[in-house]
Amino acid sequence: MSSGPSTFTGRIARSAGAVSAAVMASRILGLVREQIFAGMFGAGYAYDAFVVAFRIPNLLRDLFGEGALSAAFVTIFSDYDTNRGQKATWELANTVLTFFLLLLSLITLAGIYFADPIVNLLADDFGQVQGKTELTVLMTRIMFPFLIFVSLAAVVMGILNTRNRFFIPALSSSFFNLGSIVGGVSLALLFPKIGQPAIAGMAWGTLIGGMLQLLIQLPTLYSFGFSFRPRINFRDPGLKRILLLMLPATIGLSATQINIFVNTNFAASCVEGSVSWLNYAFRLVQLPIGIFGVAFSIAVMPILGRHAAQKDFQGLQQTFNSSLIMVLSLTIPATAGLILLAQPIIRLIFEHGAFTGFDTLRTAEALTYYAYGLFAYSAVKVMVPVFYALGETRFPVIGSFLAVAANILIISLTIDAFQHKAIALSTSCTMAMNFLFLGTILSRKLTGYSLAPLLLGSVKIISASLVMAAGVWGGKILLAPWLASGILPQLAGVFLLIGAGAVIYYGVLHTLKLPEMEFITEKLLHRFRKS
Repeated sequence: MSSGPSTFTGRIARSAGAVSAAVMASRILGLVREQIFAGMFGAGYAYDAFVVAFRIPNLLRDLFGEGALSAAFVTIFSDYDTNRGQKATWELANTVLTFFLLLLSLITLAGIYFADPIVNLLADDFGQVQGKTELTVLMTRIMFPFLIFVSLAAVVMGILNTRNRFFIPALSSSFFNLGSIVGGVSLALLFPKIGQPAIAGMAWGTLIGGMLQLLIQLPTLYSFGFSFRPRINFRDPGLKRILLLMLPATIGLSATQINIFVNTNFAASCVEGSVSWLNYAFRLVQLPIGIFGVAFSIAVMPILGRHAAQKDFQGLQQTFNSSLIMVLSLTIPATAGLILLAQPIIRLIFEHGAFTGFDTLRTAEALTYYAYGLFAYSAVKVMVPVFYALGETRFPVIGSFLAVAANILIISLTIDAFQHKAIALSTSCTMAMNFLFLGTILSRKLTGYSLAPLLLGSVKIISASLVMAAGVWGGKILLAPWLASGILPQLAGVFLLIGAGAVIYYGVLHTLKLPEMEFITEKLLHRFRKS
């Protein structure tokens, strides 16, 4: 197999770049949303309740919306688009949308009805604080229909991705955050005047945002000639294939949800505010995960599906290898940056209003431990679609359940000494283990696959990251007075350090001649000269 970049490297990078730009907008709006939460509610009673309430439909969203359904649908839809023609492809889309609309509506009704016992199961320690469980149950019932909107939005995103439309689907989550902010804040300011808790307004805002995430994609979908016609056919072969492909993936993802359940339960048993600190930290680490890991996963999935449909396994290997190296080249330096700048970044973004300096310290601790697993979390996002393309979905399932066992063991051993930090540490450890497990399986499943380009690329990336980290560490000492001053010096200091780090990293990596980086640079320069 060729050790150079895949012939699809440029296309993947362009698609991932479009997705990254859209995801960046979404994540920035998401951070604004978290800033509003931090300023209005701080870290404690109300926000703890919101996080747990939102986590319940969100667990199911990961299964149906952006997990098993999305990956399985794109794989089968790509096959239909390549081999079956437009009529059969649109019929499949209508069948899938109708089926999941009915299924998710039933799940939502059940979730609303059983909200009380679900909350008590997830966060039984909330019962020790008067009114906290009741508030969580109220918001769970408000936010449960979010599952329907966001899951259907994921199906529409899958359709558009197979048509090489990446920007609008990725931008749709920005409208979720926009709806959450505008709708949520407006209602949060209104609700206390009518005797309702302000935080419940943010729950209604979440529902408004989920609706917008679906609606914003529909004009682009209809522009391809699609029209929604409810179609119920439980014997549809395409639907059966999607459900069969989803089954092992859903079992595997359910393991991830068990991990989240375990983590939430442990966090709720720690001191008040632990759920909030972990959530604020994970929101920050999701920025590079979304921009790099998710973006490349979305961009590469249709290409891997086509390689598999055409039985082009050499092309599949090259596409996977290039994508993984590009993801590592972005996430490893991001890991170093987050560890070095955790406290200044959190102070700049969140330390306003009800969010205190103590909250900054505790959140920075969580962010540091989460950051260690960033590269693995993002890399797994690129690895899993390869298993779907190969039809080997059982291995991500096995990896997920091994991660559950490891997660429970690590947290149980460290929770007393590390408190909330134990949960972030365990998350990083289990993701690294999953990365190594899936990587080992793929190296054996992909016939003729060579690890040499990946190992050489990783050595260059780590070397450049270490040089960058040294530069950022020195700059942090020099700019310490700025980082401890008002908001404008803090802003200038953080951006100077990030900018200097990026320049140092790119300069070293360019000197070391990473093939994927050289290829993308050459393409960008060619386009710049052309323009």
